[in-house]
Amino acid sequence: MIPCCTRTVALLAVPLLTAACIGAEVEEGSEELIQGDESAVLAGNGFLANALSPNALSPNALSPNALSPNALSPNALSPNALAAIQDPGPSGTLSRELVRYIVSCALSRDQVFSFSWTDGTGVVHAETFRGELGIVPWWIYGGISNDVYYQKLLTACLAARTNWYGVSVMVSLRFSGEPALGAGPAELSVYPLREGAFWGNLFGLTPFVRACHTPANAARARDVLRDCAAGHVVSVDPDTGAETVEPCGAITLAGDCEEVCTWADVETGYYRGCLEDPASSPWIRTDQVITSFITAP
Repeated sequence: MIPCCTRTVALLAVPLLTAACIGAEVEEGSEELIQGDESAVLAGNGFLANALSPNALSPNALSPNALSPNALSPNALSPNALAAIQDPGPSGTLSRELVRYIVSCALSRDQVFSFSWTDGTGVVHAETFRGELGIVPWWIYGGISNDVYYQKLLTACLAARTNWYGVSVMVSLRFSGEPALGAGPAELSVYPLREGAFWGNLFGLTPFVRACHTPANAARARDVLRDCAAGHVVSVDPDTGAETVEPCGAITLAGDCEEVCTWADVETGYYRGCLEDPASSPWIRTDQVITSFITAP
C-alpha cells in the first residue's frame, strides 16, 4: 500500500498508438448475463456493458506519431496527423486503427469521426468510426492539450485495451468518476478477477505508460490471452520455474499492483491511484488509473 501524494503534470507532444483489429468475442455464458444488465448497450461487434471493451491494440504500435491534441475532428487535425491517417501504406492502416480506438475510448455512441483516404490504385475509401465509452465527448469541439486529466485517462484506456497477440478479448474496465467505466451487478459477476491496472500519459513531453498486475490472477489472464499487465512469458527456467517476461511494447511493467497502487474500491475493486513512476518516487501518484477485470475459469 502507498500513501496519498501529489499529482504530476505533463503536456504538449502527442504520440500515437496503432491497432491490429477491433472485433469482439464474448465468452460462452457471458452474453445472457450481460443482456440482463440495465447498463448494457448493444454494440455493433458485441455486447458492451459500461466499459466491457473489445481489446486488440497491437503493442508493436506503441510509438510516437503525428496526431495532435487538437479537436478530434478531421478538419481540426494538423497536416501531419491528417496525412498519417490518409497514408495508403501499412503505416496508414495502423494509424487508422489507432484512431478507431481513440474514438472508441473518447466519444459517445451518438458521435462519429468520419474521413476518407485514397489507396494506391486510386480507390477512395470512406471511413466512419463510432464512439463507445464517451470518456471525452467534447473533444470533437476543442483540443485537450491543456487537460492533463483526460490525457491520462485516455492513455489508460488505450493501454488497457492493448493485446500482445493482436486479438480481441472482452474485459471489464473500471474507474471512478466516469459512468462509462462503472460496473453493474451482471458485469461484476461475469468479470470478477482483477487482472491489473494501467496508467500513463502518451500526450506528454516525455510519453510513458505503465501497468501492474495481480499475481494470483496472472495465469488466468494469460490463459485468456491477456498478457500486458503481467508481461508476456518468453521463457521458463526448467530448474527453478522462474519466468522471463517481456513488456507489451512501450508499456513498462510495474510489478504487483498491491505494492504500487492503493485504495481498492470495496464494491467494484478498481484502484483509486497508483505510483506514477515506482522506480523514481515512492510518493508521487496518479489518480487516472483504469483497472481491468477478467472472467473466472
